[in-house]
Amino acid sequence: MMNVNDITNRLPSALYRADQVRAMDRFAIDTLGIPGIDLMQRAGGAAFRILRAQWPGAQRLAVVCGAGNNGGDGYVVARLARDAGLDVRVCSLAPIERLRGDALTACRSWQSSGGAILEYGGDGFEELDLVVDALLGTGLDRPVSGGYATAIEAVNRFRGPVLALDIPSGLHADTGCRLGSAVEADRTVTFIGLKQGLFTGDGPDCCGTISFSSLGVPHEVRCSEQPSALLSTRPGPVFAPRRRSAHKGYFGHVLVIGGDAGFSGAVRLAAEAAARVGAGLVSVATRAAHAAFINLTRPEIMSHGIETAKDLDALRRRASVVAVGPGLGRSPWAVELFEAACQCDLPMVVDADALNLLANMPASRQNWVLTPHPGEAARLLQTSVAEIQRDRFAAVKALQERYGGVCVLKGAGSLICDGAAMTVNMTGNPGMASGGMGDVLSGVVAGLIAQGLHPADAARAAVVLHGAAADRAATDGERGMLAGDLMHHLRALVNR
Repeated sequence: MMNVNDITNRLPSALYRADQVRAMDRFAIDTLGIPGIDLMQRAGGAAFRILRAQWPGAQRLAVVCGAGNNGGDGYVVARLARDAGLDVRVCSLAPIERLRGDALTACRSWQSSGGAILEYGGDGFEELDLVVDALLGTGLDRPVSGGYATAIEAVNRFRGPVLALDIPSGLHADTGCRLGSAVEADRTVTFIGLKQGLFTGDGPDCCGTISFSSLGVPHEVRCSEQPSALLSTRPGPVFAPRRRSAHKGYFGHVLVIGGDAGFSGAVRLAAEAAARVGAGLVSVATRAAHAAFINLTRPEIMSHGIETAKDLDALRRRASVVAVGPGLGRSPWAVELFEAACQCDLPMVVDADALNLLANMPASRQNWVLTPHPGEAARLLQTSVAEIQRDRFAAVKALQERYGGVCVLKGAGSLICDGAAMTVNMTGNPGMASGGMGDVLSGVVAGLIAQGLHPADAARAAVVLHGAAADRAATDGERGMLAGDLMHHLRALVNR
């Protein structure tokens, strides 16, 4: 049986598509013999306990119910709240005659306890303390319209807290994309298995804080389905402590190529990030006009003025990994250096304008890491940003299949795909929406590869480290956070 300890904010790592979670639900009911109404009662009970723990002063609430099992969960919450002495208003967008199965049973139980059902007519919720969203569940696959869209807009106008059951109504459970309108909840409690769409795209904005309840089902229920992706919140022990006899040659040599006129700061950031996560040596190949200035603020970086691809030869021979793209531009100089970088067999990190050049001269290799944001991803796949964001999971998979290696699709809930596994990152914050953050990530990936990590492992660890460093830097506020603010925290994190 489920108890309060089954509800947790320490989320499991396994993510699933909506059809997989529905299959798990059926496995629990059909194979293990757990009645569906019992699971619904457990879901409503878990949600109600979170409601009381999170908002103990809330006395007046509305539960907005739809026609499916999500609405059934809402009826259970409403009954439990009424039994606890709260003032509960149930607003339904579905006539009772449309309810079926366990949802109908839960509705009848609410009515038999003395609860009334109000037909939702577009009213707001201003006089209430809290709204529970039980409108639409994980089966939604088309844009919300009609009364449901009106109700979602009213919920979003409400200035008090909103608790979403299983998934915010209007959010696609698989892609994390808003289907027209979507509830923006303060907290979401999700059941049985974590839906992958909660953690990327619009998911983080719509879900607020996410809590999870397995509903007390046996572990074999979750084992009945292979996860579609894994959630990543911490890089784990990236490196063992260094030996006392270690020297800089043990920890690799990163070569950063980029920094056309006016963009020297990009290579400077990438280079320092590589050094801060432990690369033994870091060199920069950049325009001769400003190469010397990089050393003024970070003398540990070996900065070289490079005007032709031939000038790169000696630097490439000494390097163990190449990061190309930060501040590179798209000039003939940039094209020449990018082509020269691609001719070497070293592991590579490809970012920024190098990705735009790659879109014009597509290639595939297995030992590189591509780090596009949605705009760059759209150019690489010859589509629109809207199409990339419509299904970020499909986009990052298509990128990896077309270009090989490892692909990191940046954004809220960055995705990392190496062809064998998909990872969703949970670290980071909106303060990272500033220039230079992507350059820092490129340097972190390259710095980890230089120290011996496989490109896929380096990409996964780097994305988490990068976001975790930004979370530490944001303790003074997200607004105004600069890419350079991450450096101290990167060093601290790789030395945990």
